[in-house]
Amino acid sequence: MASSRVILVATTNPGKVRELRALLGDTVQWQSLADFPGVTEVEEDGATFAENARKKALGYAQATGLWTLADDSGLVVDALGGAPGVNSARFAGARAQGEDRKTVDRRNMEKLLGLLEGVPREKRTARFVCYLCLASPEEVLLETQGTVEGLIAEEPAGTGGFGYDPVFLVPQLGRTVAQLGEEEKNAISHRGNAMRRLKPLLAELLSALSNKGADRRY
Repeated sequence: MASSRVILVATTNPGKVRELRALLGDTVQWQSLADFPGVTEVEEDGATFAENARKKALGYAQATGLWTLADDSGLVVDALGGAPGVNSARFAGARAQGEDRKTVDRRNMEKLLGLLEGVPREKRTARFVCYLCLASPEEVLLETQGTVEGLIAEEPAGTGGFGYDPVFLVPQLGRTVAQLGEEEKNAISHRGNAMRRLKPLLAELLSALSNKGADRRY
C-alpha cells in the first residue's frame, strides 16, 4: 500500500477509529469525520446494515473527494426478533444534543436488559454484525461482512470497549467483550472479522491501481 494514500473512516466514534487503525495498520493515512467538521451528516435510514454502509461510504466520499470506508454495525438479539439491529445506536432514543456517548450506551443497555428480563440463558443468543463498504466518489469498491456469536449477560461487566460490549458475553471465553483487552477483542470481534476479509482485498486493489499508474491519492 502506498504511504500517501488517504482513506476517510466515516465515523466520529474514536473507539471505532482505534479499532480500524489497529486492524488495518498505518500503511495508509487514516482520517475520520472529526477532520471534516463542515461535512453534512449522511442519514442512516437503510433497512439493512449493508444499505447503511453503502450510503455512508458513497455519501462521504462524494462530499470529501476521498475514498471512504464506512461500516454499519449493531447487535442482533434472537429473542427480540433481530432487534435492536440497524437501530442499535438509537435503541433507547436519539442522542440528545450535548449528550455524551457513554450516557447513550448506558440507556441502550438498560432498555435491552429490561426487555430480556426473565429470559433464560439459552434463549439470550445474539450476535454482533458488521458490514463494511469502501467507496470512491463514483462507485462502491469493496464490501465485506463479519459477525461474532454470543449471549446477552444479565448485567453489565467490564469497562472496556463501547456500545453493548459490557453485556455481550462470549461463552467460550467466559467474559463480556468489555472485559477483553484490545488485542483479544480485535481477534474475535465482528469488526475484526470484517476487517480481516477486507485487508487483502484492499491491498490487491491498491496494488493494481499503482501498477496502472493511477493517481496515488484517489
